[in-house]
Amino acid sequence: MKLGLCNKLSLQNQVLHVYVKCKAFDDMKKLFDEMRVRNIVTWHTLISGIINCGGNVTPYFRRMLLDNVRLDHITFNSLLRACVQADDIEVGRRLHSFILKVGFGLNCFVSSALVDLYGKCGFVEDARRVFDEVLCRDLVLWNVMVSCYALNCLGDGAIAVFNLMRLEGMKGDYFTFSSLVNSCGTLGSSKLGRQIHGLVIKQSFDLDVLVATSLVDMYAKNGNIDDARRVFYGMTAKNVVSWNTMVVGFGQNGDGREAVKLLRDMLQGSFCPDEVTLASILSSCGSLSISCETMQVHAYAFKNGVQAFLSIKNSLINAYSKCGSIAGALQCFGSVKEPDLVTWTSIIGAYAFHGLSKESIEVFEKMLSHGVRPDSIAFLEVLSACSHGGLVSEGLRYFNLMISDYHIMPDSEHYTCLTDLLGRVGLLVEAYDLLASMPIEPRSDTLGAFIGACKVHGSIGLAKWAAEKLLELEPSKPVNYALVSNVYASERFWFDVARLRKMMRDNCDDKVPGCSWIEIAGEIHTFVSSDRSHPQAVDIYAMLRTVFGLMEESNVSGHCNVLDKEMDECTLWLPG
Repeated sequence: MKLGLCNKLSLQNQVLHVYVKCKAFDDMKKLFDEMRVRNIVTWHTLISGIINCGGNVTPYFRRMLLDNVRLDHITFNSLLRACVQADDIEVGRRLHSFILKVGFGLNCFVSSALVDLYGKCGFVEDARRVFDEVLCRDLVLWNVMVSCYALNCLGDGAIAVFNLMRLEGMKGDYFTFSSLVNSCGTLGSSKLGRQIHGLVIKQSFDLDVLVATSLVDMYAKNGNIDDARRVFYGMTAKNVVSWNTMVVGFGQNGDGREAVKLLRDMLQGSFCPDEVTLASILSSCGSLSISCETMQVHAYAFKNGVQAFLSIKNSLINAYSKCGSIAGALQCFGSVKEPDLVTWTSIIGAYAFHGLSKESIEVFEKMLSHGVRPDSIAFLEVLSACSHGGLVSEGLRYFNLMISDYHIMPDSEHYTCLTDLLGRVGLLVEAYDLLASMPIEPRSDTLGAFIGACKVHGSIGLAKWAAEKLLELEPSKPVNYALVSNVYASERFWFDVARLRKMMRDNCDDKVPGCSWIEIAGEIHTFVSSDRSHPQAVDIYAMLRTVFGLMEESNVSGHCNVLDKEMDECTLWLPG
């Protein structure tokens, strides 16, 4: 301004661009309004800035039309990007009509933006219609179409577009193969994924971080954790996203200890974990119930200033709860200034997990009073709390509230909780009526909960009905035969027990024993049924017999003959 150059258009556009980069929305608008002369670059810069600041570009588009500004492909691309950001498909459709009217419908650049808009808003058929109308397609348009199918979990469509692409002589780039690999992960097709992997290696795209990370994710999602690990450690270059993908992959496949170990490797490799890394690690710590590692990750998050992220605090609540520290979970919840639905659901679930049913219900009611709308998971947690506490009237009220007031249709897990609740208090006929009237087929966990209740309350007839359904539903799972066998054993129906054991041998390849574990002073102690391998087995079984005796005196359990027999057998094998 001092040099008298303030009215020079090129300099004004540069200054406007600086305001856009700095997201100085007010200064950007002020300068734009003061400009006496504007060209198409000025308008593009302004629209881009408004999109970046989350503003509404529609009034400025109207001003462009009133000022007879000549629109081009960059203008339409920016406007369509604004529709994607606002998730406004209706404005997008009107803009599409205008694009066709002014003759930009066959422009590859604009068509790519239209396919992207329809794809990200879930309108795949409209995206494909736009794609098919373009006669001369460039690589970007092909990639956007492949990505559209991948984004909407339509892996077959992505593969079909890729095959068509190859027939037309297009080879694809790193973006193409990244989308294809993601589609294989969505499809759960390891065989197809390996074929794509072969093409990736053949064209040397495995050296690209994005493609290699997608391969790690694909193999992990398909349960091939060894292949995921092999690709990960074979990467020539890694970024934080690569590490996070491998950490999440280990967690999803039940290898929580490997995920924790990977965090140590990440730190030694001079990579800085972000909130995604730590949230994933905390999820693994919670699944393993390892409190020591949970506290270490918590300390790291606090020291490095990432504890403030809501995802971290939510993960800490879950982790501390699953590690047996309800006090730690409450402390983390208390530090959240503005809890979201996930935060509320986490603490409701923490109380339910620890058998504090009334406290869980109180927090749920407090959440409602704060105007937070519950989802199906929040209702699942409060129903679980009612089930643990035997609160039948409250459980039925919340179940009906979920359907009538919040229009959430219950899934199998909700029915499992309600079945368990009715069964725990001996309302087996009501539980049976619920199972019989379910609009969906009951899953194995629902039937298992009902069978368990029948065992406790001695209703062998209803147990047989559920057992037939369970074994028909999952005939190759040993745990189902063990569950039903235990019901017959509790009533001394030894012929049926023998019959079920023979069925299990005929239908199941092997029986993987269940195990439990406890962490003491940083050391994990693991046990299986009738385990005698622990160095303190004599003391453990002596204490178990003492506790069992106290339970009998208090009439806690009325069906103790099986446990009695098992402890007698174990005692015979113990020295002294």
